[in-house]
Amino acid sequence: MGTIVLYPAPAMGHLVSMVELGKFIIKHHPSFSITVLTLTNSFTTGSITSYIRTISATTPAITFHHLPDIPLDPEIYPSTDALLFDLIRRSFHNVENALRSISPTALIIDLFCTSAMSAAANLNVPVYYFITSGACTLAAILYFPTLDQNYPGNFRDMNRLVYIPGLPPVPSSDMPAVVLDRNSTDYSGFLELSHYLPKSAGIIINTFDSLEPKPIKAIRDGLCVKDQQTPPLYCVGPLLADGGGDSHECLNWLDLQPRRSVVYLCFGSEGLLSNEQLWEIAKGLEMSGHRFLWVIRSQSTVNGDDDWDWDLLLPDGFLDRIKDRGLVVKRWAPQVKVLSHESVGGFVTHCGWNSVLEATRAGVPMVGWPLYAEQKLNKIMMVEEMKLALPMDMSEDGKVGAAEVEKRVRQLMDSAEGKVVRGVIEAKKLDAESAMSDGGSSRVTLATLVESVSTAHCSGYRMCSEFKKILLKQLKHLHINIISYKAYEMPA
Repeated sequence: MGTIVLYPAPAMGHLVSMVELGKFIIKHHPSFSITVLTLTNSFTTGSITSYIRTISATTPAITFHHLPDIPLDPEIYPSTDALLFDLIRRSFHNVENALRSISPTALIIDLFCTSAMSAAANLNVPVYYFITSGACTLAAILYFPTLDQNYPGNFRDMNRLVYIPGLPPVPSSDMPAVVLDRNSTDYSGFLELSHYLPKSAGIIINTFDSLEPKPIKAIRDGLCVKDQQTPPLYCVGPLLADGGGDSHECLNWLDLQPRRSVVYLCFGSEGLLSNEQLWEIAKGLEMSGHRFLWVIRSQSTVNGDDDWDWDLLLPDGFLDRIKDRGLVVKRWAPQVKVLSHESVGGFVTHCGWNSVLEATRAGVPMVGWPLYAEQKLNKIMMVEEMKLALPMDMSEDGKVGAAEVEKRVRQLMDSAEGKVVRGVIEAKKLDAESAMSDGGSSRVTLATLVESVSTAHCSGYRMCSEFKKILLKQLKHLHINIISYKAYEMPA
């Protein structure tokens, strides 16, 4: 039927999610081929290059089109994030040239690759967005122009509840980090981006109907977009990498533990905690008396050096005292396999959307401890609406004490509240399996998406010439590079 081009932001979490979408499409609709546009540069991590090489070898129906390198001087940017967004913006003509040579049936873009809409508009290629966060976040994005009008102050300081269709009331300070300060360039850039989603042919999202029914209904009912039509919403999740081939010492350790006895703690690839906070976690875990597997990353261990000074990171003698019931791991563990292991009975998570989906698919109840980005919004949904997690209570400065860690671990593993959460998430695990099965909601939605793509292509997709002029003019001034990538990235 043709080629679908995927254009992810140049970061591992976004690339992996896009590739999983591509795999899902060609598995059930093999008449399509998938081409992924990739931005690589001297600052690109080796893990991205290795991942692309692996997918190319194992899934030949997915090809990678590497956009030309654009030399940029990292020294002139305030952060790698700003550099990445400038790279996306500067790659506009390269994207257009790639689309011209490929002649795709459709283009599916990451939220942060909005500048590609103008390239697609020039070639009359229909554009779909792929959102790697949940429907709750999408509802907030779509509704954000209305929030901008209704709430004139800084969300960080206004100390009131914010009302978004389909969501429980949100404390203003719990809004996504990128929009907390109205006077920031992050805020203005995000406001611009929120205007472009409704201009697409459709929005694809990594969730499933029964996981977030209220925000999904609010979006489909048109409650989140004011004064214009809401594009079709396609819920095709959970789309997750299987983690195949990953091996790690922690899996051998888990094999020796009783069923559902271990609490797993991990805060994502960007979740850095202070040494003081690590001490509080360690004391809380020790006081809880429960078995645990803890993945540690901290500000003092990000330089790649494996010679860690545990005496600085953890209380004196901690590792000796917990050696019979706990394991501490440096930086990374194969999370999909860990959560799927029968010994794991609970998960203390930063509420990144991939982690939420992985725990749901594995049927593991959670304690929500958000750190940044949209994670506080996710936590509200997880605790109050989806009932998949218990909350980790934090002080005003974001710190969590040892007593709170102990309390929530015990509650998750021992209490009636923990049993209720476990029951809910085990039911959602079955729902996730059903959604991805033959006749399930995500499979049916995928078929609808493919039909939409084919129809747009076969009918000769044409954008209204006047609308195209307006879009191209607006996109010309879209300063994507000003948005803080770290402020909104959805880590694993």
